[in-house]
Amino acid sequence: MPADDSPADTPSALGEQGVDRAAAARATLASVPAEPGAAKPDPILVMDGLIRAFGGLTAVDVEHLEIQRGCITGLIGPNGAGKTTLFNLLTGFDRANTGSWAYEGRSLSRLPPHRVARRGVVRTFQLTKALAKLTVLDNMRLGATGQSGESFLGALFTSWGRQEKANTEKARELLARFRLDVKADDLAGSLSGGQRKLLEMARALMMDPTVLMLDEPMAGVNPVLTQSLLGHVKSLRDDGMTVVFVEHDMDVIRDISDWVVVMAQGRIIAEGPPEALSFNRAVVDAYLGAHHDRALEFDSEGNPVGETAELVAEMENAELAEQPGPAGPAGPAGPAAREREERS
Repeated sequence: MPADDSPADTPSALGEQGVDRAAAARATLASVPAEPGAAKPDPILVMDGLIRAFGGLTAVDVEHLEIQRGCITGLIGPNGAGKTTLFNLLTGFDRANTGSWAYEGRSLSRLPPHRVARRGVVRTFQLTKALAKLTVLDNMRLGATGQSGESFLGALFTSWGRQEKANTEKARELLARFRLDVKADDLAGSLSGGQRKLLEMARALMMDPTVLMLDEPMAGVNPVLTQSLLGHVKSLRDDGMTVVFVEHDMDVIRDISDWVVVMAQGRIIAEGPPEALSFNRAVVDAYLGAHHDRALEFDSEGNPVGETAELVAEMENAELAEQPGPAGPAGPAGPAAREREERS
């Protein structure tokens, strides 16, 4: 399958009236300071004091975050940073302990997922949710909203057949756009992993969302389909849609993101354009550890000394603290600690 990465001056890369959406998005964000919680010129999603804790573990602790309208915002961070939990909170699949979040100035707090989706905020999942025993076309038609035939009275007293025909036409158009039209009558369970990702994205568009939230859309997808997915995500922005997506591949982030938000241990530690984050110390430390560039010091016998000895002791004590019994916190100290005791 050929890639969809069209040149910037072709119609597929331009929005309405020939506007280059990518350039316009970058220009809009050019004056925004690259710092956590930075105010955006025209935010469509705003979060304040958002906290979600599981027992003693705080999975999300977002003091303030704004998502710019009409842009592609990448959400990155190490595993366990809280990215998917944040998606769950914003789309009603989980409940926050405290905090508020709003879409277009209207609160989404406490709304169930279907009502969030009806407002215009639609998401996909890391693991695709296609109904395997239905056809690809039927999966698409299920994504349409406001179907009168879903209610008893609506099925009896409205012309739902006309609406079904319109939904089918729209579904076929989207399948053609995502190059799945030849699979329309196949069972969704027969699709490859990459094709299921395309189907889930296409089905989300059946709801005509204003904000589309994609949770690791490129995960497990072969390189050819990855290029196709990248082209489709860019085309969503070109259509004026706001896209927020979770991704681990930094090449993908640099390719399609207008703005990047970085999470670590549930907090927003950095924001900025993708090209600036490679040199952000907080981001490097989050991925590689705060000691990744520290010089190691050893004496003539190969024993750690100075800051290196302190670092070794920290690691040993943390490891011992996780072990029950005599080797636990009250157990014997590690060799670095013993060496310091002997010297004292």
